[in-house]
Amino acid sequence: MRCVIARFPFDLTKGEVEQSMSGVAPEPVTGVSVAIGRRLYPVMQVGEVVTRQNRRDFTVAEMRRALTRLGFTCHEAPPVAPAPSARADEDALGW
Repeated sequence: MRCVIARFPFDLTKGEVEQSMSGVAPEPVTGVSVAIGRRLYPVMQVGEVVTRQNRRDFTVAEMRRALTRLGFTCHEAPPVAPAPSARADEDALGW
């Protein structure tokens, strides 16, 4: 499938993306992620590996659109639970 990422055309297939990411350890996910095989990768990491471009050259939206069109499932970042405050700890202990 033809994708335009950072104004450059790429002919990508799902198999090529999976092959490119095999053997690559996933970085910690802090934003949008994509499921490739049994692993979750940050979308920007996949874009960097697949396109061989710097992450500053493309956007999350461009990569997410391309990966979704190829048949991958993208996920939003999981919500981060707020850290409990010291005051809440004191209240729980009865101080």
